[in-house]
Amino acid sequence: MEFLTEYGLFLAKVATVVIAIGIIVSMIVGASQRNKQGGDKGHLEITPLNQQFDDMSEAMLIATMDEALQQSEEKKLHKAKKKQAKLDKKQNKAESKKVDKGEIEEVKAKSRVFVLSFNGNISASATSHLREEITAILTQATSNDEILIKLESPGGMVHSYGLASSQLDRIRKAQIPLTVCVDKVAASGGYMMACVADKILAAPFAIIGSIGVVAQMPNFNKVLKKHDVDYEILTAGKYKRTLTMFGENTTKGRKKFVEELEDVHELFKTHVSSRRPQVDIDSIATGETWYGSQALGMALIDDVQTSDEYLVSRIKEADVYEIAYVHKKKLHERLGIAAEESADRLLLKWWARLTQDSNKHI
Repeated sequence: MEFLTEYGLFLAKVATVVIAIGIIVSMIVGASQRNKQGGDKGHLEITPLNQQFDDMSEAMLIATMDEALQQSEEKKLHKAKKKQAKLDKKQNKAESKKVDKGEIEEVKAKSRVFVLSFNGNISASATSHLREEITAILTQATSNDEILIKLESPGGMVHSYGLASSQLDRIRKAQIPLTVCVDKVAASGGYMMACVADKILAAPFAIIGSIGVVAQMPNFNKVLKKHDVDYEILTAGKYKRTLTMFGENTTKGRKKFVEELEDVHELFKTHVSSRRPQVDIDSIATGETWYGSQALGMALIDDVQTSDEYLVSRIKEADVYEIAYVHKKKLHERLGIAAEESADRLLLKWWARLTQDSNKHI
């Protein structure tokens, strides 16, 4: 029995090594193929949400009816759809003829809503897809349409979220109405993006704000000194390096670093106040966060509403399309993403355990 146990452990180790080698080989092959082909280009996926909503409504209607009436109701709905489609086609033809004859001016097109999703991480990596989606939409959208961003982000790097905000500014410059919906969190860099919108909607307990700047780093200088390790850093330029992880930080260096943080904070405040002049910037630019219902009273948002609630209301009066720029991931990319997500979950689990005493819970 002991022999079988040891043999099983040996096989498990061998399998692990083989899988690891396979992943590394696939990553190398994939990288070489991308270099040869210039990388895989993605494509747009466009989903009409009106039809999905109608199908959901019909499914619920039929499912909640008496079984004896379900079949007849399905036939009735099918006939009604066909009849409506014929009427719409006939009406469109009649309007086109009148336009051609000059009897009426061009018929005003039905308003369209283009829905995008942005899930932000510390580097705002979703910006690469966002820029493609916005570029595509701007080729067709008019001032009669609307772009809706479902935004979730706790913030991250200043330059990354600055670029993401600039992508949303393209919509504003094109004079197309922009709405941002926040169901969970739009803080720091997330709010930097949200405030570009003409209208911000947030769920009652969504976290909003954090208009501030933070930077932190460990310093191992004392540890190195304890083990008689010298560390040298050579620079050209007085403030090329203000703080360091391994060298001895100076009061002058710290002061300069704080000045740089203050400069970024002022830029952040100017960005928010120029796009939402109704806010009292000095009272809200403290780095604090507020829940959606509180943020409404501080003019950080325009209404307390979930994205689902808003979309359902727009589906009733406009053609709504969900737009997503995607690219097919190769095996090594999918394995890498799965490993990264597993590591993230593990780290978050341990972080939650370590900080459960200080975090707020409901």
